[in-house]
Amino acid sequence: MTRRRMLQAGAAAVTAWAAGGCTPEGTPASAPTGPPRNGGTLRVGAIGKAAAIVRDPFGVQPNDSDYLILSLLYDTVTIPAKSPLVAPRLATRWEAGEDLRTWRFTLAENVAFHDGSPCTAEDVAWSVRRLRQSEAGTSRLPGIDVSGIRAEGPRTLVIESRYPNSRIPLLLRLTTFVQKKGTTDPAGAPGTGPFELDWFRDGNARLVRNDNWFGGEVHLDAIEVRMFDRTASMVNAVLTGEIDLASNAGAVAARTAGKRDGVQVVRRPDDTAHYVVMRTSDGPFADPRVREAVKLAVDRKALVDQAISGYGKPANDILGTGDPCYAKDIPQRERNIDRARKLLDEAGFDRSRSYQLLTTEEIPGMAESATLLANQLQEAGVKIDVRKQDQATFLGASRGKAPLYTSFYGTQDSVVFCAGKLLVSESKLNEAAWHDPAFDAAYQQVVSTADDKRGAQLSHDLQQVQHERSGLLVWGAADGIDLASDKVGGLPDLPGYGRVQLERAWLSG
Repeated sequence: MTRRRMLQAGAAAVTAWAAGGCTPEGTPASAPTGPPRNGGTLRVGAIGKAAAIVRDPFGVQPNDSDYLILSLLYDTVTIPAKSPLVAPRLATRWEAGEDLRTWRFTLAENVAFHDGSPCTAEDVAWSVRRLRQSEAGTSRLPGIDVSGIRAEGPRTLVIESRYPNSRIPLLLRLTTFVQKKGTTDPAGAPGTGPFELDWFRDGNARLVRNDNWFGGEVHLDAIEVRMFDRTASMVNAVLTGEIDLASNAGAVAARTAGKRDGVQVVRRPDDTAHYVVMRTSDGPFADPRVREAVKLAVDRKALVDQAISGYGKPANDILGTGDPCYAKDIPQRERNIDRARKLLDEAGFDRSRSYQLLTTEEIPGMAESATLLANQLQEAGVKIDVRKQDQATFLGASRGKAPLYTSFYGTQDSVVFCAGKLLVSESKLNEAAWHDPAFDAAYQQVVSTADDKRGAQLSHDLQQVQHERSGLLVWGAADGIDLASDKVGGLPDLPGYGRVQLERAWLSG
């Protein structure tokens, strides 16, 4: 999915809290063992801003808190999983026609909205069409037109793609929130999810268990979501026992709070890709030799160790590090200053001038990485002027337009998913303006095959092209970090927005 996480600049505040003599001591806690216990209220903290609250499930939710609430209230057609990367939710199974263009999803039986009315294929089709018509619908459901979404009988959803696409079930994960057909006021409208809304006030909410949920047993009586505008405040709340779970707290919080007695650090590998965007359509980075030189000039391990406190791993200029088909046999690009200088000379790169590297504090580590990158590139003779912008300026005037800037992506579990969202020529989120016919052809070949073995080889070819010449310097894959009381069990360990799947969580006491 394409929602950007709005994690504000709490990292500095957390660091200041630690430096002020409150650095926790003790042994890192672990989750409770034994069979899940029923009952209790899980108190969850999530980042958000009052001015950015969005309660429409078909809108763009910049607040983590809003998205968490919506994910508990509304079911989606499919959900993320580890391997394979997609699992049933409202759809119990699916199959494609021979041309891989027409997909039929069989929906679960006895699904009801919170008000008791039945949920049918008409409701699901209406909701998916509503999503497709939304601001971000084109990027969330590429290749699918509104006219290609329909109900077929009471329990069959039909999705038609403009081109063969074996990844349609993957596209429907955690975006296709379902409401009643014809809903005119989506805020607070009943869903079918594992929890239903008790109250909502100023971004905070209480949700109570839906005893009629079709998806199996829910252990908790309720979940209370509390919105925090700063990571530091959220971390302090979990340390003092005001909340039980700090969602997506970040690496700095893990480093400073992870040794506190009674607090467990939940690491979700391959959560976020950190990268630098080099605009390929024009300007100083249009030459592929220059882009390769920049990629060779960076020290990826140093970036991981310093920018994200070691909570992650170096990446290899390929998105989708959590994919079982990730091409580990493509040689890791190592730092080579001499080769970088040679390529810059061959390209006639002007090393006498300075180049702006734009950044912002959208997520922890993003702005820090820019300063580190500038120092590393200096060793190759590339002068970098780091300019930190406020988020509004960065998102409105720089992202997708500037020649050089830092960025990230939070759905790291699928190579093909990332490719379709960020790299193919037709994508509206193609930040580097990269138009590579060979890559586009490789992408179409991957999504046009249903054979797993053939698909894995084609995916490898796709990654090879991305590694060689894309406009993204993907330097690291950061872990997702949640902090929780040692009384909380059943927490998800999936990357990205898989973390919101709290329906199996439980409290030991």
